[in-house]
Amino acid sequence: MDLIVRQGEDGWSASWGDARFRCAIGRNGAVSALAKREGDGGTPLGAWPMTELFWRIDRVTLPSTALPASPIAPDHGWCDAPLEAAYNSLIVRPCTASHETLWRADELYDLLVVLDHNRNPAVPFAGSAIFLHCAKPGYPPTAGCIALARPDLEQVLAQARPGDRVVVRG
Repeated sequence: MDLIVRQGEDGWSASWGDARFRCAIGRNGAVSALAKREGDGGTPLGAWPMTELFWRIDRVTLPSTALPASPIAPDHGWCDAPLEAAYNSLIVRPCTASHETLWRADELYDLLVVLDHNRNPAVPFAGSAIFLHCAKPGYPPTAGCIALARPDLEQVLAQARPGDRVVVRG
């Protein structure tokens, strides 16, 4: 099944089967996947398979899902340094290369689904760390990810299967 993300009259929303959820996307809106660049704040248009779930074991119980799942550890990060071999992949900190910390003080990454954007192989500067994760209250824009309220994300995860995708439409 696809989680369809699109802009409507009342902002961004995501449809999962018959369910419709409010969501947030990047601060600079949806951008062509070909034009996507590291740090541009855009969410890439296209269809991105959900590859795996990470969750904060100290805050939430592993939700029901058929996606491969692993707990986030305090030393986990995601490399966003375009010229590093580990670009757009999980790393263990400390790491001298630029990276995003997955063990966050806020609740955004309590549930984190990796999307298969710019991976295998990762093209330098074409964007990294495009995730489906928990939204902040009020749904402010993300740095390029798609964000749902945690209960909505849990509903998606309960039905998600390997090969299901997040489809971002303009």
